[in-house]
Amino acid sequence: MSYILALDQGTTSSRAIVFDRAGAIRAVAQKEFKQIFPQPGRVEHDANEIWATQSGVAAEVVARAGITVKDIAAIGITNQRETTVLWDRASGEPLCNAIVWQDRRTAAACDALKAAGRAEFFAARTGLVLDAYFSGTKLAWMLDNVKGARAAAEAGRLAFGTIDSWLIWKLSGGAAHVTDASNASRTLMFNIHSGDWDDELLAVLNIPRAVLPRIVASSGTAAETSCKVFGATIPVAGIAGDQQAALFGQRCTAPGMVKNTYGTGCFMLMQTGMDAVASKNKLLTTTAWRVNGKDSFALEGSVFIAGAVVQWLRDGLGIIKTSAEVGALAASVADNGGVYLVPAFTGLGAPQWDAYARGTIIGLTRGSNAGHIARAALESIAYQVADLLEAMQADSGIRLTELRVDGGATQNDLLMQFQADILGVRVVRPKIIETTALGAAYLAGLGTGYWKDVAEIDAQWQAERVFEPAMQRAEAEKLSALWRRALARAADWAAHD
Repeated sequence: MSYILALDQGTTSSRAIVFDRAGAIRAVAQKEFKQIFPQPGRVEHDANEIWATQSGVAAEVVARAGITVKDIAAIGITNQRETTVLWDRASGEPLCNAIVWQDRRTAAACDALKAAGRAEFFAARTGLVLDAYFSGTKLAWMLDNVKGARAAAEAGRLAFGTIDSWLIWKLSGGAAHVTDASNASRTLMFNIHSGDWDDELLAVLNIPRAVLPRIVASSGTAAETSCKVFGATIPVAGIAGDQQAALFGQRCTAPGMVKNTYGTGCFMLMQTGMDAVASKNKLLTTTAWRVNGKDSFALEGSVFIAGAVVQWLRDGLGIIKTSAEVGALAASVADNGGVYLVPAFTGLGAPQWDAYARGTIIGLTRGSNAGHIARAALESIAYQVADLLEAMQADSGIRLTELRVDGGATQNDLLMQFQADILGVRVVRPKIIETTALGAAYLAGLGTGYWKDVAEIDAQWQAERVFEPAMQRAEAEKLSALWRRALARAADWAAHD
């Protein structure tokens, strides 16, 4: 038998999963890595540590599956998006820490571009809003602030990449500098209509084209692993940003289908087919994937802090010892006791796009306890998702009847039931919640003929549980109104640089 290896490089951990031909998980390995916070609003990763943990878990998962690297038919890569790496082509060494998608250091630069009247220009070509979230202004910051970087970049000595590009560079021993269309569409430098880097966008951001990777399809051999690095020559045949990969793994391939991933952040995508639907409600238009020479598109809403609020309860407040304990603590109280937590630790994403919002806990009384705070934290995830869905329905004109969900937090039944209650639609949890990795595996397998066609993989998707809304709509609307009041208190709090 042969298998597909999915490398799932996330914001807080690197994972590797071996899938078999039935789309079942044969083994999993995972390792967390260091989060670097040099000052408020800044978030960094050590790109070498990302490579070390990702290559480490790849070796570990092969051993756990009881196979060898020669049993791997193809590799699929999915990754935290927008996180920006700049490295020396000759040495392969990063010039500085990677700037993470959560980082807000370029908020002022984005404000300046907006003030110069560039917002509509960027939106029309990229489908994105001008925000520090995306890679383009992060790369510009590196070129301007790392000594010698700009001159080296203009001379062609440097390579920029999102995490997919960095991993493929390392896996191929420096032979391949590529990215796929889904990741490229998150950079502010990619024209979603032409499907390529845009020279006018690059000129505005002052970024030399020489640093950019070649754009390839999301499915199909893009590179091969180096024998010296991986022990065998294996095609890297699936590449997609984590949220697009989850959309593919959830089999949301028909226009109007929606999935939401509950990870460090929350990400809701609606498949729009071959139409790049422009949002009127501050959502993003993004490339879902490029397969067989054609781009599919999606509407997307991004919540910056979802599962990360549980990590904060653990590491910041210390009211739980492990993330898994949050469910029991939240269930120890009948309701939130009037407590609302807005986890705007790094600003707010869609649909507010407020880089200056900050975290707030409101409604505290002497009767408030750790259970109320834990419950408010979980509920904050559901409220943010509801805000996204409202905007998405307004943009698309489609009223949803079902939300497909995936990611670690979906294992929390209390959260999933509250999500269904607040939305008023059924929430469907699949048997395999690792749909991000599964999507990358499917793209790799389809790109190498491991699976013959999409019908074969469509037949593999199964629901594990359906959460039906049980709350009266009047009650849900009352709770949502209180959430909006709390949201208003958190808005525009931090000082503008």
